[in-house]
Parts: sequence; structure tokens; C-alpha cells
Amino acid sequence: MRPGLEDRVASPGRDPAVKVDQKAAAEHGLKPDEWKRLCDRLGREPSWTELGIVSVMWSEHCSYKSSRVHLKNLPTEGPRVIQGPGENAGVVDIGDGQAVVFKMESHNHPSFIEPYQGAATGVGGICRDVFTMGARPIALADCLRFGRPDHPKTAYLVGGVVAGIGGYGNSFGVPNVAGDVQFDPSYDGNILVNAFCLGLARKGRIFKGTASGVGNPVLYVGAKTGRDGIHGATMASAEFDEHSESKRPAVQVGDPFMEKLLLEACLELMESDALVGIQDMGAAGLTSSSVEMAARAGAGIEIELSKVPQRETGMTPYEICLSESQERMLLVVHRGREAEALAIFDKWDLDAAVIGRVTDSGRVVMKMNGDVCADLPADLLAEGLKYDRPRKRPRYLAETESFEVRSIADPAESEVPSLVESLLASPSVASKEWVWRQYDHNVRHGTVLRPGAAGAGVVRVLIDGSDRAKGVAITAGCLQRMVYLAPYEGSRLCVAEAYANLVAVGATPLAVTDCLNFGSPEKPEIMWQFAESVRGLGDACRELETPIVSGNVSLYNETDGQAIKPTPMIAMVGLLADAARTAAAGFRRAGDLVALVSPSGASLGGSLGGSEYLARIHGLCAGVPAPLDVARARPVFDAVRAMVEAGIVSSAQDVSDGGLAVCLAECAVSGPAGPVGLDVRLPRSAGDRVDQLLFGEAPARFVVSYPQERADDAERAARSRGALFTAIGRVGGDRLRITLEGDGAVLSRGKPVELELERLVRAWRDGLRVALG
Repeated sequence: MRPGLEDRVASPGRDPAVKVDQKAAAEHGLKPDEWKRLCDRLGREPSWTELGIVSVMWSEHCSYKSSRVHLKNLPTEGPRVIQGPGENAGVVDIGDGQAVVFKMESHNHPSFIEPYQGAATGVGGICRDVFTMGARPIALADCLRFGRPDHPKTAYLVGGVVAGIGGYGNSFGVPNVAGDVQFDPSYDGNILVNAFCLGLARKGRIFKGTASGVGNPVLYVGAKTGRDGIHGATMASAEFDEHSESKRPAVQVGDPFMEKLLLEACLELMESDALVGIQDMGAAGLTSSSVEMAARAGAGIEIELSKVPQRETGMTPYEICLSESQERMLLVVHRGREAEALAIFDKWDLDAAVIGRVTDSGRVVMKMNGDVCADLPADLLAEGLKYDRPRKRPRYLAETESFEVRSIADPAESEVPSLVESLLASPSVASKEWVWRQYDHNVRHGTVLRPGAAGAGVVRVLIDGSDRAKGVAITAGCLQRMVYLAPYEGSRLCVAEAYANLVAVGATPLAVTDCLNFGSPEKPEIMWQFAESVRGLGDACRELETPIVSGNVSLYNETDGQAIKPTPMIAMVGLLADAARTAAAGFRRAGDLVALVSPSGASLGGSLGGSEYLARIHGLCAGVPAPLDVARARPVFDAVRAMVEAGIVSSAQDVSDGGLAVCLAECAVSGPAGPVGLDVRLPRSAGDRVDQLLFGEAPARFVVSYPQERADDAERAARSRGALFTAIGRVGGDRLRITLEGDGAVLSRGKPVELELERLVRAWRDGLRVALG
């Protein structure tokens, strides 16, 4: 019997003497046609090391072989875009000679297998992607998806992932200011951990991962190479099954303190003119970094593997090439400047060595003690494979789209208080303070809006030579139920939700990075979801003028054939001209007036399709989500942003999960001065359902509060831009009172439904803790 990959034994420093054939290729994840294509291109069978290199570079995780055909249609350019997709991170101009560098990546499979280290190294990897470009990381965000709260593994996974994110980010010294945590049964066997990082750079000092200049030396710097993480990229490109736990050795181990040294050393080197190119050794380690750097420059690269700093004895060429040990970088410097670079790294107590050189061969050559163990065309590895896989509309949509609201009873007035409490206590809606309190969100003293204060976090950016501070706003999340029910329209709603979160804090949205989490692309129904989602993202970003400058695709997110709900995470970045001109979500003071700003001509209510109300109260994921009409939504977005920027409103919050009633309750319980009551009257037309008005969801609706003396200004700001402005109540008291009135339809014959503030606070604050036991 041929031993498994992990059981093959080699002499120290040598690859195993086994025949490399189609069976070995299959064990590495290559299909028969891919094996044939490789042999035809090489004109021979590959060596063991070459097979390992090709398997990771042709994996879904590294090559995007199933997604590239669709991703090419995304909008990636704009007047502020300095660098779009294709580099380690996207770069956007924010004026004053400054740029923000940002990206989001997935670390799903490692985090399910080993939650602490999987999440921690996800944070470390995304930070390296950003400072590789010459930017100092200044903010983090994390989007997390877990299974049912009562699933046997959920509490363990939540605890480990949150501890891992906090353990790495807090030690590295970057504030975590935004994110999204939700729960759904589809993630029972495959959680999602998507990490975002944003850095600040000088506009004219952006560095790229390129290996140019024949004869220039190639340097290795950072942690020593070990056997951890080998086959991490291929593990991330495969479905889970009952044997997934055995893949624990493929999860890397991170060291945030080493990364801090690496950051400072690299930024110091970047202040010189010695650096040509720099690349993080992320997925596929030394292999991917050397291949990508050579391919971008149209050059070749030659590496002497025996010179790579190693922490374990007897490592083979295969292991050195495929190791995903953390905190490592590959650099190219100008010939003759090696000593200067090595001196900087020595100052920061980092292992560094000259391990190769740039060539004009167009090939990636790996040697061990002078013997060639891999010699492959760089373009063969970098271009990888590209498939236009079959697509088929999922059969489940016929059932979900046939859902009719009349099939469920409209709630009676006596049920409204308990419904609002239940929705506030939903683990996907309830306060995530237990999570973000484990993250240091104030380190660096630049956080303006902390997690939980609004739908977006805001960090301060100082301007050289000025006493003015700009603000950079960050939001991240996904409406996965909406995408599941309508992949195209649901993905558009994800973009609109991110846009809404930014304008609610007064920011002008600039650009997007995404992380597209889906099941197996080899299933036509999953591939249809993916293609429709990408089409929706592209159309919405074009219409809202927010180009996608970076991103990540994570496929094969399923266990035993059960895929997750399609989850295209969207992180959007915005700019505030003045960091002090922002607004939080919670009501600030009693006596303020409250209004709903919404699209002109639209109902104040929303759709129950895909709503938290249907999921939480009725156990249904069904219906058709309310569509996004950008022409009607943009006036609302512009009005709310203008109100915040002008200092007219005291608070602003978009209506999202749970609908209008839940939004009002959240604003009441989350005020900066503590919970405060509210008395509102909501217009209701004849025939309007109570649940649609109170719990329906639709894009571009905002609850704003403002002082009495700014009432005319608030209404003028909305109406002058074409938005509907509906004054609905006043802040104050110890209860949330809701009266539905109009056309003779009044709850309790004109008496309000009263919700005790103390009960709402308890439901919201304790919901997550209670759900997880």
C-alpha cells in the first residue's frame, strides 16, 4: 500500500524516493485532466517537490480557478483607486498625500480545526498583507459566522476564535473597531472567520510584490521555517468530513510579538531606497511568494533552500517550499544593498538571510545544496487553471419564492412586546459586547467610534502640519439569508447595508474589499449562487461608485455535502473630512425628536422575506427580499450623511436586522449616557400588516434623532435631496411606547403598546451569553 502524504519518509534534507504518478497527483488534489495538462506542459513527469508546488499553486485557494472567470467583471477602478486587485492589498487615496491600504481574507477551515490559532494566524496574515504594501496597520475588523448556539461545538468555537483574534491583535497593537457576528445552522460544520485590516501609508510610498532586476538578491526575513502549515492551502480548497479534525497539523502557529518586530523592521527598510519588492509568505509559503513575485515582474527566481533559516532538522525541499510557518517575508533588494538590509533586520533581532537571486529565465528554480529539486515556468504556476464551471439555478428557490405572508398570522397587539424582546435577544442581533470587550479597541488612541456604538467603526487620521484630523470609517458584514434567497439581489443588499452603515456615521463611502464564502464550485447550484452573487456585487458597486480594490474567495465551505449559506462578506471603507463630525446609533438625550428617513414614495415598513423576524419567530428562511433601487436609495444616503456631517442629528442608525421596531429598541438601549425611553407614533395605512411595519426589512431606511431647535434643518436636509422625512416621536421616559395610527387602524384603540425599558436592556445585553449557555 502506498503510504499517505504525511507518512512518506525521506532522508534528512531529501525528498522521498517515490514514483510521482497520477495516483500521487490525486493525493495532492489534482484531477486526472490537470495531471495530464501538467505533464504535457513540462514534457515530463514532475519531481516530488514540483508536484507539491503545483498542487498548492493550482489549488482553489491560490489560483481562483473556479472564480476568475466571474471576478473579471467586477468594477475595480475609480478616481481614488491607486492599486486594485492583483497585489497584496488594495490602495485608495484619501487626500493630503495619504492613502489607506486594506483587504479582507478568510481563515475558515483552520479556525474550525483549531479555533484559537486558526483565528490568530488569520489576523496575523491579513496584517502582513497590509504592511507589505508600506502601510502601518491602524484598524482591524472581523466577520464571524457560527452554527446554532445550542450546537455542541458552537460555544467552544466561539470562545476559541474570539480569544485567538484578541490574543493576536491585542499583542500586535492594532485596534479592532468593527465587525459582524451571526449564527445560522448552515455553519454548524463549517464556521467562517474573515479578517480585515486597514493601514495608513504615504501616497508616493506604496510597495509591491515584484522580483525585478536580474541579479538582484532575494532575502528571507522573519521566523524560522518549520513543518507547521504544510498543505494549508490545499486543506482550504477541500470539503470537510468526519476526518477533518486530523488536519490539525496543517494549522499554523502565530507569534504576534515576532510580527511586531517584522513590521517595524520592514517599515524601516522601506524608508531607504534599497527595497525592490516585498511579499508576505502566506498561503503556500515560500512557494507562492517566490512565484508571485517572479510572475508579476515577468522574471525568474532561483532559491537555495539550504540557506532558508529552519527551526527543525532534516527538512526536505518539499517541506521547506510548502511550509506555512507564520511571520515570514520574502524581499528583493538592489544588488549591493544586502548588508544594509541585513543590518536592519539584525537590529530588530530577526532571522534573515540571502537565499537566492532574480534571473531572466522566467522560471522558478528551487535547489538544495546546489542540486535542482524544482524547475518550473513561473507563468505556469501563476496563471494556474481557469474553469467556467456549469451553473444551475437551485431547486430550493422555487419553494422559498412561493412563500406568502398571509400563510402566517399577523401578531396581535399583546404579542408585540414579547416579539421585540425575542428579536433583541437573538444571538445575531443582541449586543456583542462580550466579543469586542476581549479586543483592545483603544490601542493607539485613534478610535473615535468603538465597536457596538454604530454600524461602522471610525479611526482618527492625523494630517502632517495641521491640527485637523480626518476620520476613516470601516464596516463589514453580510446578509446571508438575503443572499441565500436571492443571490443577485441579496448581494446588492449587502453592498447597500455597508453603504448605509458608513453614511450613518457621516462618512463618504470610498471602496470595497470582499471575502466570498461559498460551498463547492463543482456543484452547479453552488456555482450559480456564486456567479449571481458576483454579478449583484458588481452592479451595486458600480451604481454606488464604490470600486472593489481587493478581496478573497473561499470555496468548498461545506461538510459531508452540506454547504453553508452563500456568504459574500463586504467590508467598505469611508472618509470623514472631520473626525469629530460623526454620530453613534444610540439616543443621546431625553427631549430629542426622532424621525424616519426613507425612500420617497415607499412604505415605511419592509419585506418579511429573509427577515430576522421570520427566522427567529417562525423558524423560516423564505420569501423574496425587498429589492435595492439605487435611484431611490441614494437621496436617502446623501441626506443622512449630510445631516451627520453638518452636526444636525444627535444619532443615526440604519434599519436592518429585526426591522423598525428592533432598530428603535436598539437606539433606546444603547445610548452613550445609558438607556432612555421613547414614545413613537407610526403611520399605518389600511391593510398594512403589523409585522411588516414593525419587523419588515428593506434598504435605505434610517432612524435619526435631533434637538428640537434643529427640526427644520433636519427636515430640510432630507426633503431637499428627495428623501422622505417622517417625524415619529420623542426620546424620554422609562418605556418604549409604540402607537400605530392612521386610517382608523390603531393598536389598543389609540393606546400605545408599552415595552419596559429594563426588559429590553436585559434581552439585548444578555442575549448572546444566554444563547451560548
